[in-house]
Amino acid sequence: MPIRLAQTEAEIAACFPVMQELRPHLSPDEFVERVRRQQQQGYLLAALEEGGEVVAVAGFRLLENFAWSRFLYVDDLVTQSEVRSKGHGRQLLDWLVRYAREHRCQELHLDSGVQRFRAHRFYLIHGMEISSHHFVMRL
Repeated sequence: MPIRLAQTEAEIAACFPVMQELRPHLSPDEFVERVRRQQQQGYLLAALEEGGEVVAVAGFRLLENFAWSRFLYVDDLVTQSEVRSKGHGRQLLDWLVRYAREHRCQELHLDSGVQRFRAHRFYLIHGMEISSHHFVMRL
């Protein structure tokens, strides 16, 4: 199944129904505009299609810092609920790993909500490890 970067407004908009499953607070009216703003900060949106329909998406960035050197950070990774456990998430994660290696990244990072037990199991099964706690302060 093809995976490509969503770049046109139509390609980005086609990702919305899947992204909304992970980010239900988003509205279709603001989605493309928010992706465009984030793209100015390096955000990329990858879409996996099956039968001409987007069934999984990943939003990510290539970054560098002192702690991890050059790395790929996954902001969003979600598969359409109707087709979960059919290998789409694995295919998209494998694609992200290849993309990171092709862009000289030493690591791939993501945060996952503490309540997302199925996602955690998926990440652990596919070679990721829990390496830190993420702290937040609401302002």
